[in-house]
Amino acid sequence: MIRTRYTDAPHKNRHDLANLRRIVPFLWEYKGRVLIALSFLVLAKVATVGVPLVLKQIVDALDSRSLQLVLPVSLLLAYGALRLANVLFSELRDTIFARVRYRAMRNLSRKVLSHLYSLSLQFHLERRTGGISRDLERGTRAVSSIMNYLVFNIIPTIAEFALVAFLLLGDYDINFTLVTFSTVLVYIVFTLSVTNWRMHIRHRMNRLDSAANAMAVDGLINYETVKYFNNDEYELHRYDDTLNEWEDSAVKSQASMSLLNFGQGCIIAVGVTLMMFLATQGVVDGEMSIGDLVLVNALMLQLFIPLNFLGIIYRSMMHSLADIDLMFGLLDKSSDVVDRSDAVDLQLTNGVVKFEQVDFGYQSERQILHNVSFTIPAGKKLAVVGPSGAGKSTLSRLLFRFYDVDHGKILIDEQSVNSVTQESLRRAVGIVPQDTVLFNESIYHNIIYARPDATQEEVYRAARMANIHDFIMQLPEAYDTVVGERGLKLSGGEKQRVAIARVILKDPAILIFDEATSSLDSHSEQLILSALNEVAQQRTTLVIAHRLSTIADADIILVLEDGRVKEQGSHQELLTQRSLYYTLWNLQLQEKE
Repeated sequence: MIRTRYTDAPHKNRHDLANLRRIVPFLWEYKGRVLIALSFLVLAKVATVGVPLVLKQIVDALDSRSLQLVLPVSLLLAYGALRLANVLFSELRDTIFARVRYRAMRNLSRKVLSHLYSLSLQFHLERRTGGISRDLERGTRAVSSIMNYLVFNIIPTIAEFALVAFLLLGDYDINFTLVTFSTVLVYIVFTLSVTNWRMHIRHRMNRLDSAANAMAVDGLINYETVKYFNNDEYELHRYDDTLNEWEDSAVKSQASMSLLNFGQGCIIAVGVTLMMFLATQGVVDGEMSIGDLVLVNALMLQLFIPLNFLGIIYRSMMHSLADIDLMFGLLDKSSDVVDRSDAVDLQLTNGVVKFEQVDFGYQSERQILHNVSFTIPAGKKLAVVGPSGAGKSTLSRLLFRFYDVDHGKILIDEQSVNSVTQESLRRAVGIVPQDTVLFNESIYHNIIYARPDATQEEVYRAARMANIHDFIMQLPEAYDTVVGERGLKLSGGEKQRVAIARVILKDPAILIFDEATSSLDSHSEQLILSALNEVAQQRTTLVIAHRLSTIADADIILVLEDGRVKEQGSHQELLTQRSLYYTLWNLQLQEKE
């Protein structure tokens, strides 16, 4: 049986109070609306508590058997007015607070997504996209839920409880207050204890839910790989096994919730019964009127209706806090690559790139580059070749500063990439990657993505230079053709040419071609190479290549092996040396023949 790997987050490791404090600034942006909404909340509760008071007066007036009907009529009108006021103030509260709630959700969602973009490549290589998207979705909903619970349930219930306690203490025997307080205290202690006990089940459900969703998304993203190996059933089994565990946890969660609901109902029933015994005895003893009995009964029922709902709210809040803790956990992730406090924008003059004694490894126990040094003069082309795993593509990632070097320096016009802002660095560098991934948008969107303010003619010109304009115009929807998830509707060569058009439109000072023609046939490759050569004119260019024939015209060729620079020179110079480059060249000639 295939097991799902996940880690239960212990309840004690959450930071509920800290998370609630982190929500407050998002609410306080509209503090005026918050204060007005709270004012309407108090007025609504005053009207709510006023209803049983007027009802008491009505009952006492009728009980006196008076023939004068003026007073009851006035009280009946007051009774209706109070009920109407309660509804009016409640709806005004909801309307005023809506802007606060939805703006907070919007700002928090944007902040989390912005933070995810700011994290280093290492985090995104290790993450599970489906799990993160589910955590973000649940966390955003949880923020809305918590605000609803606080403003529409918890604070109103506290306000109503305070008003009821004030009335009971002021006009009735202390026993009424003691029974009320004791019942509420027992209810809260029971609810907290049982709900906290249940939380580990909810955590397990969340983890399994995220794991199942991540599996589904991962399988669909890699649809072709699944089909290549006939692993539909394998993926379904993995998904169903996880859902099976989720189902067991969900059943346990429901059973324990039923136990909690029954216990809460018992506590409320005992409390209300005791209150009615006291009130009835007061009427029998002549210490209370029928109206007093009705008032006490109405107050208790009115108080315990939201209190009973508060149990559900508390459980939902605990679930929401568990969800929001995962989202804030994303916000607390720190990036491995950050701008220094004194970082400045990169100042380009000539575009000279230097690697000086660079050591680097993705893990400390596995070093990729060893003492790598080279210079790409302004406007020149340097090609990097070597066996697979030699560290060629790592050079481009370091130049983009997706990672920081372990030792040594990378300089652009004598400015260390560590001392300039990442935004200005990446604005100056353009890349055509080996594995081109496109957005599930139109071809036009994918090309203009490099420079959103570009004109249509500039987009068309870039496409022509990439030798893809004619192909696009032959499509039924031309540039409006949607390329599908990760560009699956286009062939590898077509995707590569879209990527080339995109970097042409960006017009950077420094270009990187990471095996940019690897997916093209020989005819298309020659067309693209001529376009790339035109684009690379007067630009500093780093070409990472597998086919040596594509870089024979490079000004400098760097031969990497096991992360070390073995040879460096022009094509003819390296052939003359009859070393590793010479061997690779002859091997490829033989393969071509």
